[in-house]
Amino acid sequence: MNTDPIADYLTRIRNANAANHRVVEIPASNLKKEMTKILFDQGYILSYKFEDDTAQGTIKIALKYDKLTKDPVIKKIQRISKPGLRKYAGANELPRILNGLGIAIVSTSHGVMTGKQAQADKVGGEVLCYVY
Repeated sequence: MNTDPIADYLTRIRNANAANHRVVEIPASNLKKEMTKILFDQGYILSYKFEDDTAQGTIKIALKYDKLTKDPVIKKIQRISKPGLRKYAGANELPRILNGLGIAIVSTSHGVMTGKQAQADKVGGEVLCYVY
């Protein structure tokens, strides 16, 4: 049993990036699937695949690296709201990451979205993580 599945998801991506792995496999959940879709839409990962081979299923993520320097595209992926201390932000208080170069992934009443989308929709929510 994992007490914080989102932190585990982010740590698996962080560790695979540090070890220069091409693909990382993560146990699936609906929240993790939505976060993966956001990372793909924002250009932080190359591709993803949802597999339902087990009861829980898995997510296979192909990580993205810079063509010239071979550095990972994801420089930092940081958990913000933790089970012991939840962080919520209103639509006007959502943070800008690296002056708009990074993204904040926010869980709102309208679903999981980036901080920019949440501001445009004028909804606040729980700030799950920062990616840049």
